[in-house]
Amino acid sequence: MYWKYLHRASAFEILANRGIWSLVFCVILLTFRKHLMKTLAIFRNRKILRVLLLTSVLLGINWGTYIWAVSVDRIVEASLGYYIAPLVNIAFGVLMFHERLRRFQWVAVILATSGVLVLTIEYGSVPWTALVIAVSWGSYTLLKKTLNLGALEGLSIETTLTMPIFLIYLIWIERQGRAQFGSSVGFSMLLVSAGIVTVVPLLLFNGAATRLPLSITGLLQYIIPTIMFIIGTLVNHESMPLAKIAGFAFIWAALTFLGYDLVKSNRNKSAEF
Repeated sequence: MYWKYLHRASAFEILANRGIWSLVFCVILLTFRKHLMKTLAIFRNRKILRVLLLTSVLLGINWGTYIWAVSVDRIVEASLGYYIAPLVNIAFGVLMFHERLRRFQWVAVILATSGVLVLTIEYGSVPWTALVIAVSWGSYTLLKKTLNLGALEGLSIETTLTMPIFLIYLIWIERQGRAQFGSSVGFSMLLVSAGIVTVVPLLLFNGAATRLPLSITGLLQYIIPTIMFIIGTLVNHESMPLAKIAGFAFIWAALTFLGYDLVKSNRNKSAEF
């Protein structure tokens, strides 16, 4: 809803403002929590910095694709991307770490693949927007798990690495007279607030993830694309023909099996403990 309200600005201008003002807000919070120097010390660790450089690119792709999808009324397809993301993580586990799928995971993968095929036929092409969102977010979360960094510290470094690109772009469109930042006080403040809109939910999620079981955290993540789907259909009135509903039904069924497997495996681990 927030990004949709900023439709006066281009998707990349919104993305640039989101990145820069997220960094500003992160620096303020790090200073308040007295973690700023500790975060700056990360720049001396080349191994971590290389990973964060890659995650910053993936995060930029994910944010940019999502904002663009909202701006062109493809919110439902964007929600599909976040529905698929947990299944992308499973695929990475199999392909990169040679993990073996459990029975319900196999069912989930088959159902999700069927759903994507149905949606591909319905769209008349591969739903690239959804797949880019899913793969970029899945890759991002996979790489972040290899680092022992807090959410605030990691995002601070990532937005620092992308800041030069965003800053150059904003200066360029400002000189061309195409920038919406500065067009009015109210709209400029909305662009500045993109930093708060980005960082606060991230910190809340990170805090919850450390307190809740993995199964609950995994299930709660389905709320995000569900809200997006409701907004896309009921608020934005995007077309939902029967074939598209059928495709989403396959995805929802897959996530039901995946959620059941997550809860079941977590209970088994608790029983063993």
